[in-house]
Amino acid sequence: MIAKAGKPFTDGELIKKCMLQAASIVCPEKKGQFSNISLSANTAAERISDLSGNIYEQLHEKAKHFCAYSVALDESTDITDTVQLAIYVRGVDDNFEVMEELLKVIPMHGQTTAQEIFRQLCDTIVDAGLPWQRFAGITTDGAPSMTGRRNGLVALVQRKLEEEGVEEAIALHCINHQQALCSKCLKFDSVMSVVVKCINHIRSRGLKHRQFHTFLEEIESAYEDVLYFTEVRWLSRGNVLKRFFELRAEVKAFMEKDGMAVPVLSDPKWLTDLAFLVDITQELNVLNKNLQGQGQLVNAAYDKVRAFSTKLVLWKAQLSQTNLCHFPACKALMDAGTPFSGEKYADAIVKLQEEFDHRFADFKTHRANFQVFSDPFSFDVQDVPPVLQMELIDLQ
Repeated sequence: MIAKAGKPFTDGELIKKCMLQAASIVCPEKKGQFSNISLSANTAAERISDLSGNIYEQLHEKAKHFCAYSVALDESTDITDTVQLAIYVRGVDDNFEVMEELLKVIPMHGQTTAQEIFRQLCDTIVDAGLPWQRFAGITTDGAPSMTGRRNGLVALVQRKLEEEGVEEAIALHCINHQQALCSKCLKFDSVMSVVVKCINHIRSRGLKHRQFHTFLEEIESAYEDVLYFTEVRWLSRGNVLKRFFELRAEVKAFMEKDGMAVPVLSDPKWLTDLAFLVDITQELNVLNKNLQGQGQLVNAAYDKVRAFSTKLVLWKAQLSQTNLCHFPACKALMDAGTPFSGEKYADAIVKLQEEFDHRFADFKTHRANFQVFSDPFSFDVQDVPPVLQMELIDLQ
């Protein structure tokens, strides 16, 4: 429980006190047995270490039965400026049982070159007992050290597989990273700069923040606060913009009361830009959430991306006709009397569509493989590799 909740090991003592208090009420005759349980920080650390070791042993044992496996790598910097390399594995056995697990987290204290990451990956694969002969795919976060054509991690892995006499692995850029990068093509810096400036003015000083809280309470607002914007959090921009849009009148009144009037909060063009950005980032957030979570299959994830691309075509046509049925924030503004023209935003949708087409080009090359996996019964036998043709005919 302590490990799952990410709590300090010292919380074991608190848990023990709660157990003793509950035992004294529920079963006082057994309170002595509960008091003999050791939950000190050292004991909790040792047990969590034992659990971790056991999980790794189970993974090592299951890895022996993988008929194919793939890995995913992601590197990010923690609060101490140390790069943490996370390596995940997903394997499938002969019974089509799929296992997905975090294989290892490795602190990278030196340079995060492709050679160093490759060395760490090789050591991790060997330690886990995973044979290169069953290596089927690799997914990365798209960093230059990962995807360089000649000396990137993917190139080094493909070279290693060639040395081992193994077929080239499928290499993909993480679909979540791709989607997050696509959303960045929607600049609208004039909107974000004002929103961030207002939020920072309200929340960066304790007195201003308290005054804003009190102001919202006095006018009985539906919300208690604005949200901070965090660039590295993919869903942050959409959530921040939505809250700011819904509190735009309150923020405008507070800023004027504080002697920091923001003229653009009364500018119809700026407000329509804000409303459009609110609506489109909410849709991007929905897509991002749908792509997250364990057990996602690449064909299903790519289908969600293709569905979103189809929605973009529909939205472009509707915006060109000023049809705002799928843009509630924009519709709310127009219903309130704010003039709205959809042509400008139709162009923004086109840019977003082009960005999706460009960034997901590597997935498009594997579309036939996705189709034969997801719907083998209607797939044309002529289009599959010869090694699968006879089995596919029997299946159909």
